[in-house]
Amino acid sequence: MKLSGAWIEDPAVQDLCQMLENGGHRALLVGGCVRNALMGEPVSDIDISTDARPDRVHELAERSGRKAIPTGIDHGTVTVVEAGRGFEVTTFRKDVETDGRHAVVVFADDVESDALRRDFTVNALYTIRNGTVIDPLNGLPDVKARRIRFIGDASQRIKEDYLRILRFFRFQACYAKPDDGPAADGLAACAALADGLRSLSRERIGAEMMKLLSASDPAPVSATMQKAGILNHVLPGAESALLGPLVHCEVALGLAADPVRRLAALGGEEPEAALRLSRKDAHALAVLKSAPGESAQALGYRHGE
Repeated sequence: MKLSGAWIEDPAVQDLCQMLENGGHRALLVGGCVRNALMGEPVSDIDISTDARPDRVHELAERSGRKAIPTGIDHGTVTVVEAGRGFEVTTFRKDVETDGRHAVVVFADDVESDALRRDFTVNALYTIRNGTVIDPLNGLPDVKARRIRFIGDASQRIKEDYLRILRFFRFQACYAKPDDGPAADGLAACAALADGLRSLSRERIGAEMMKLLSASDPAPVSATMQKAGILNHVLPGAESALLGPLVHCEVALGLAADPVRRLAALGGEEPEAALRLSRKDAHALAVLKSAPGESAQALGYRHGE
């Protein structure tokens, strides 16, 4: 299978991959850009994976007149500036130790080891710069079916990073078929290991929840999260019942998805603190929470649709 499109044919992407290849290394586009291209979704961030070690990437970049920034060099990532844009170039890695939040990694020479440390099969897809897809873990059938499935044992993947519980539901909301429920083994593992969410910072949880609530229709997934006991771990007291009607109204009125508006529909105890919202989002949420009791006309006059 081959991919094409402006994102992969971009001269900046092609030139950066060629820089690595000319240095005797592999240059693979990986993760979200490949997944989204295969699913027909917009492609934004483009990440590159390589067998070149970080110091070698830095050397090749500087030798070719490009700026290299060691943004995450301990974990193998160097940001290379190409045509005024920054691209993350990360060395193949494998985990040797995890604690549910952070991982100790060592560099690897093969793409299979790199793929095995990722979360979902749909994120373990690679392509070389001519568009040829590399699928080391048989993720293509899951992409085609729009099925979100953990790589290997779901419980083990979650124990490596408990944020993967929320990522599982977020990916389900954003990429899975609306009428398909979550994979049974993944859902069971998330429910069984929900206490692990307590080990995560509120900033990480908040960022993931706001992404989830930005999906076109997060209502079915939010209801599943509530039934599985996940929602109450993240946002005590929240209820998903109003989210479906709200999304219906948004569609009817032609309103863009607004995660803060949807968060107001979920309710819960002190979501501003629980999710460590930004000042802007916290203020918008406060406005929405103050609305009950006012007429629709008054609310529309003061706050717009």
